[in-house]
Amino acid sequence: MEASYSIELAQPEYLHKLSEIESQAASLFRGWNVPQSVLEEATPLEEFQAAQAAGLLWVALSPQRHPVGFALVEREGLRLHLEELDVHPQHGRRGIGRTLVETVGAWARDHGYAEITLTTYRDIPWNGSFYAKLGFQVLGAAELTPTLRERVEAEAARGLDPALRVVMCKALGTD
Repeated sequence: MEASYSIELAQPEYLHKLSEIESQAASLFRGWNVPQSVLEEATPLEEFQAAQAAGLLWVALSPQRHPVGFALVEREGLRLHLEELDVHPQHGRRGIGRTLVETVGAWARDHGYAEITLTTYRDIPWNGSFYAKLGFQVLGAAELTPTLRERVEAEAARGLDPALRVVMCKALGTD
């Protein structure tokens, strides 16, 4: 990541900018085999507020200290689940997404979490292969916890084709 960018836990004043980042990042899926809902969904402000209050939301800040990306996580026992990672396309390809994931991973390891999970598109280049380069491995159906199975089912109910998706996991402490 370029040195002029920074990553920090989100502060309340950043939250109103995150839906725009989410929307712009979603626009990158146009032309891919994704449901229209992926292009239109927005995380409610209340969800960002709850994550921020719980210390589970990080932002990437530009040199001018404007939010340009974020990572939203959820606790699941000894696991942390990366619910969403978005970087505004105007700030893409600068290592911001990678640094957000690494920051979350370091925090998780320091707070006693054994692993990080996520769900993503298998074949879209900035999805499955991106996370694989960061040490995430695909989980088979037999390896899914009940909570991860519920996530996959909930995604399918929202129109995300499970055949195009993958569940991935990274054990912490193995960088």
